[in-house]
Amino acid sequence: MCVFCKILNGEIPGSKIYENDYCIAILDISQTTKGHTLVIPKRHVENVFDLNKDECRAIMEACVYVSNKLKKKLGVENINLLNNSGSLAGQVVMHFHMHIIPRYENDEFKVIQPSHEPNFDELGKLKDLLNS
Repeated sequence: MCVFCKILNGEIPGSKIYENDYCIAILDISQTTKGHTLVIPKRHVENVFDLNKDECRAIMEACVYVSNKLKKKLGVENINLLNNSGSLAGQVVMHFHMHIIPRYENDEFKVIQPSHEPNFDELGKLKDLLNS
């Protein structure tokens, strides 16, 4: 059983700050930045590909609710929502979870930024492939 399922089953503690029928939100033990929160579906699903529509809706609603709570209680004005789905994407716990990472002036969390100019020809080919 994964660590998130153990938290959901009450086998190990979790600092829950929100819950709905489909998910919970807990403070991440790493606290990358103050208020770093994880939104976790109650059903064990490995990654984004396994979520159903109700879980998707509930998770995003939880992300918005918690983000607004962080804004009100901590004065957060900027947020990263982040999900790593699969080991190549950096997923460590194989139970879907969305990170809510509050951003502060001069914090040390880094976000990947584009490193090259766009290739519009390649984008057009990719768009055509995905729409076919």
